[in-house]
Amino acid sequence: MQSILVRVVCLCLAATLPAFAQPSAPASNNSQSSAQQSTAAPGQSSPDSTQQPDSSAQTESPTKQQDNSAAQTPTYRVTVVERTTQAVDYRDRGGTTQVDMHGTSLAPQITGDAKVTGHTGRLAIDTSLHHLAPATAFGPEYLTYVLWAITAEGRPVNLGEIIRNGDGNSRVQVTTGLQEFGLIVTAEPYFAVSRPSDLVVAENIVRNETLGGVHPIDAKFDLVRKGQYTLNVTPDQLPATNADPHVPLQLLEAENAIAIAESDGAGQYASDTIQKAKAFLAQGQDYYRRKQGITPIGAVARAATQSAEDARLLTLEKKQQEQAAAERQRAQDRIAQAQSQAEQEAARAQEARDQAQREAEQRATADQERQAAEQARLQAEQAAQQAAQDRAAAQQQLAQAEQARQNAIQQQQALAQQAEQARLQAQQANQARLQTEQQAEQQRQRLLTQLNSVLQTRDSARGLIVNMSDVLFDLNKATLRSGAQLRLAKVAGIILAYPDLKLEIDGFTDNTGTPQYNQTLSDKRAESVKNFLVSQGVGADAVTTKGYGESNPVASNGTAAGRQQNRRVELVVSGAAIGGSAAPGAPGAQQPAGSAATSSGSTQSPAPVTAGSPAPGNGSAQGVQGSAPVPATPATSNTPATPAQTGSQPANVPASSGSQPGNVPATSGSQPANVPASSNSTVAPAPPQNQQPGQSTPVTPNPTPPPE
Repeated sequence: MQSILVRVVCLCLAATLPAFAQPSAPASNNSQSSAQQSTAAPGQSSPDSTQQPDSSAQTESPTKQQDNSAAQTPTYRVTVVERTTQAVDYRDRGGTTQVDMHGTSLAPQITGDAKVTGHTGRLAIDTSLHHLAPATAFGPEYLTYVLWAITAEGRPVNLGEIIRNGDGNSRVQVTTGLQEFGLIVTAEPYFAVSRPSDLVVAENIVRNETLGGVHPIDAKFDLVRKGQYTLNVTPDQLPATNADPHVPLQLLEAENAIAIAESDGAGQYASDTIQKAKAFLAQGQDYYRRKQGITPIGAVARAATQSAEDARLLTLEKKQQEQAAAERQRAQDRIAQAQSQAEQEAARAQEARDQAQREAEQRATADQERQAAEQARLQAEQAAQQAAQDRAAAQQQLAQAEQARQNAIQQQQALAQQAEQARLQAQQANQARLQTEQQAEQQRQRLLTQLNSVLQTRDSARGLIVNMSDVLFDLNKATLRSGAQLRLAKVAGIILAYPDLKLEIDGFTDNTGTPQYNQTLSDKRAESVKNFLVSQGVGADAVTTKGYGESNPVASNGTAAGRQQNRRVELVVSGAAIGGSAAPGAPGAQQPAGSAATSSGSTQSPAPVTAGSPAPGNGSAQGVQGSAPVPATPATSNTPATPAQTGSQPANVPASSGSQPGNVPATSGSQPANVPASSNSTVAPAPPQNQQPGQSTPVTPNPTPPPE
């Protein structure tokens, strides 16, 4: 009796160790099968893929045809399915964390959770599931559920079997050496399968408090289509279909696994392994008849199931090898037959060539004899005619030479004329290009000057960047103040004067507050500026917005002044009217002051200084007392002032040639700098007396207004 118990315990440990203590063993089988599938020759298919019979095998002997048909019998198809779930990186986390298990559309009633505990070199997974329906609800061939770990690369690993109790609940405790994976549950015919079926009934859902890095899995991995285990045997023929309901589940799985393996040909290709599985099954049935208990019965039954699965996979591999060998032999036979036919055709062609050569030689001899007689008669006539022909040929050659000389002279003249026309056209095209570039550069500088008179503006590879500090918004809000609306109205009036301009509105904040709050605030402020510009007549399709939150700072967030500069909204102006589309560049990046702005030699406007209070948060200052006036470019006759949609002109926009220049004092309140409180239009100040003709007037950025 003691020896029997020792034997039962040993068998139990041998059967359960691969599934629980070494969960990577099923993965090795799966990876080996995947490697076989990926390294198969072009004329081969994977062991689990459908094998199509070759019609050329009909010419072989009946014995060989029978072997080939057995080798080409389809087993089950593997469907490559793209399924998205969530993987968690538990690496070096330690402690215990938890994810939820929710049912899919196949079994939405399933609930549960999985607790993952980190240990040295392994992870312990304690999974609990509730409301599990019997697996046979998906088909009589499905008897159990299996818990899988799906890596970020899409590789499935069989973690272990999930056995439901009478009320539909189940709990399984397993370990794994994986560090990053997602969990799914599938219905399977037995626990030892190496690939998951497409009956995914539950998957993990990451909680907000789950520890670890969450990564979505969007990879293709193999799923066995429903019904593929029973291609060679109907579900009614499986032993478990009509078995006694009191028989343990482990015995039913073993019986079905052996039946499926034998239907695929395991008795022929893996007889030793299938006989081993049958021996384990017979021992388990004997334990059941003698009522030895579920532990020894389950141990030998699981060993039988594992051996049957090994026999089935070995059978599929050998069938594929036979099919590949048969295909290679057929290819060699076709090559040999083609070579023989080619040699025969070459011999016939050589014989035909020899016969044709002999006939040609005979015809040539007869022709030579006739020609010799005819030639003797014609030689006298030819001698008389030759002199006349020579004279006529000489005269004709002389006339042809003269005609060729005249043609050469005409061609030379025509080529010279074409070359002169091409040179003139190239010169005109170059002049037109230079004029277009000069006009675009002039408009770019004019627009830069006009925008700088309203808001701080700099030239960059992306376009003209207009900077709006956060003092133009309400505190911690996206609401434009009246001063900001007046300035934006002037900006809109300037933009409408130039065709085909594009506006990109970028919102930025400092790092005070949460990233989500900063991102939302930057989005809303950029959208608020866009809505106001559209209301002033700017085309909505020409304006795009993007919030960058606290990313791309232009100053250090370690100081109040730096944070104030980082709280801003930038308008990137580009388009063909000012020299083409905006070049790609990092949003918010500033060029050094004094660097070259364009190829025509104009200087870069000074780096913008963002106005705002040093108070924490992303809100603007509580109020603005005013800002110093910004000197503008001199008024010229070809630079008309552009009215805004509100009726006021932009500050410091060049006026007509008859207007009197002068500086406009700033007023307290919400109006922008350089805009008088009592007038709707402004004039530009006169240029400095020492300014040279054609020299651009430097633009002084608005100083940072003090907080209220």
